[in-house]
Amino acid sequence: MLQKRIVITGAPGTGKTAVIDQLETDGFFCFHEVIRKMTAAAKAEDNQKNQVTNPLLFVEDPMLFNTNLLALRKEDFHKAKEYKEQSLFFYDRGMPDVMAYMDYFGQSYPHWFREVCEKHSYDKVYVMPPWSDIYRNDNERLETFEEAKALDTYLTKTYQALGYQVIVVPKTTIEKRVEFILNTLIGNP
Repeated sequence: MLQKRIVITGAPGTGKTAVIDQLETDGFFCFHEVIRKMTAAAKAEDNQKNQVTNPLLFVEDPMLFNTNLLALRKEDFHKAKEYKEQSLFFYDRGMPDVMAYMDYFGQSYPHWFREVCEKHSYDKVYVMPPWSDIYRNDNERLETFEEAKALDTYLTKTYQALGYQVIVVPKTTIEKRVEFILNTLIGNP
């Protein structure tokens, strides 16, 4: 069975997780974002009182944090092979997101990060655009809305630089966003 891997990406607070949750409720196989757990764990270890927007400020070794994040996303990419009865997989963020965030925060990374992303390509990439009406901060979402808009630009550029045609999901209800994604998948197999 031909398997397709679909990334749902975008800046923080754009509704990615809500769409992933709805897709999962609708019976689709979804891989959930791992960085929220990693950020919460890093914050708990740091005990820092000041509000900062870069989760790497909570970790002792930012390169190790990002290397682990890339490895976890790569692991999820490969896990799809274990589900031979499934043909469609949705990912709450993809491997290129790691590079986009590092670029945004001015952090260098080795060339092999890009090689990993090039070797493990997704079939479609959907970008959820920044939307002030639904944006909310929380304990793991550290960015302001202005920073989220800037991150959106980095995410889009990173995926495009890797050869992806990003598909922007309209700002509408969760159900209509899911419908848009499924309709474009069927119309563009």
